Amino acid sequence: MNSRRDFLKNLALASAGIALAPSLESFAAAKKDWFDISLAEWSLHKTLFKGDLNNLDFPVVAAKKYGIYGVEYVNQFFKDKANDNNYLTELNMRAKDNGVRNVLIMVDGEGNLGDEDETKRKQAVQNHYKWISAANFLGCHAIRVNAAGKGTPDEVSKRVVESLTTLADIGKKAGISIIVENHGGISSHGDWLAKTLKAVGSKYCGSLPDLGNFYEYDRYQGVTDLMPYAHGVSAKTHDFDANGNETQIDYERMLKIVKKAKFKGYVGIEYEGSKLSEEEGIFATKKLLERLRPLI
Repeated sequence: MNSRRDFLKNLALASAGIALAPSLESFAAAKKDWFDISLAEWSLHKTLFKGDLNNLDFPVVAAKKYGIYGVEYVNQFFKDKANDNNYLTELNMRAKDNGVRNVLIMVDGEGNLGDEDETKRKQAVQNHYKWISAANFLGCHAIRVNAAGKGTPDEVSKRVVESLTTLADIGKKAGISIIVENHGGISSHGDWLAKTLKAVGSKYCGSLPDLGNFYEYDRYQGVTDLMPYAHGVSAKTHDFDANGNETQIDYERMLKIVKKAKFKGYVGIEYEGSKLSEEEGIFATKKLLERLRPLI
């Protein structure tokens, strides 16, 4: 609404013959365009689990409270609604009414795509179909899945490749990408996940690099490994110093890696800290991203 009001104001001034000089702010805004900021619903998981917020109101809160106009849903907060068109229509309406873009759905709890048991693995693949359909209905570009299973890295990779290939074929028909997050276990080894995604070889299958979900694997190398396949980026934060910098992750270094890969898309805020409230953590992450974005 503000941008429209400013546009009309400027139009009126121009019509009156008043010259409008470009401002420093307009030049700064032009430099920010290389990524947009979205809000991952998990940032508010404590509030949601307490019942103080429900999934239908998430896009409203993202826009009105945080000034964020892209949202990343988590399926467990509307687990039984994937096939409920009335519910999804209402969710779409609330997002649209607030100028919010539905970006993606993070899918958990639907089985392991690298399961040793073939029957269970195929069921896990089928369990994801409804979320591809829901993502299509909501106008999302992707669903986020996990690459998990037991066995050697090569064994798990082979099974995951098979599952992702099937999902990518289904996703292609729906215009939905299947993107894998480094989400613990072998998937948090950037080289393993990159190799697995390369083996799938589909533009409808990619990565969602989480800047924080690396453990024994170097996080900066991990993001570098995954960026060639990235369909989004998850900006994980836990704590901040007095200057507003994340204490565990060098965000300037990370964002340089992201930009070097020629990424353009959504960087999703995913605050998981405990020292700040969810609200404070979201605002702190947003402020950090907005401060660095025009400088890189």
